[in-house]
Amino acid sequence: MIEQLRVDDRLIHGQVALMWSKVLGTKGIIVANDGAANDKMVAATLKMACPSSQKLLIKTVSDVKQIINDPRSKKMSIFLLVNCVKDALALVEASQKMIKEVNIANVGRFVNSDKAKIFASVELTSDEFEAARKLCTYNIPVFHQVTPIDPKLDFASAINEQKN
Repeated sequence: MIEQLRVDDRLIHGQVALMWSKVLGTKGIIVANDGAANDKMVAATLKMACPSSQKLLIKTVSDVKQIINDPRSKKMSIFLLVNCVKDALALVEASQKMIKEVNIANVGRFVNSDKAKIFASVELTSDEFEAARKLCTYNIPVFHQVTPIDPKLDFASAINEQKN
């Protein structure tokens, strides 16, 4: 079961590796990212950032759709990472019953285009904004929470306050 699908443009970093995997009680991290899956240097960097207590898979979004729908995944405790809302939406659409919650934590800060600032660490292009809006229509909690000690902020309420 996917304990949390986190949208974080940095994928694995200290916060994710040290805090979230412990709080969520996961035994494995899956990075669903086409670029990382196809770039040995990026994959090696992510492997170095992953704590030894976690098993790590780095796969394309398409491959991860198959993995999370495999009945064996239901028995595992998995932390799933993507770097954009559109990938999160694709995974939820493929398998919403296997994903407990979606945390849109850090995204869009490194994209150079017109963006809507939803939270300090969340800036969405119009395409990402529409993906977030659609993501909030599924029967899965969608929120913003940077660290486990921060409050969970409802994402649907935040995007409904925007003018997009």
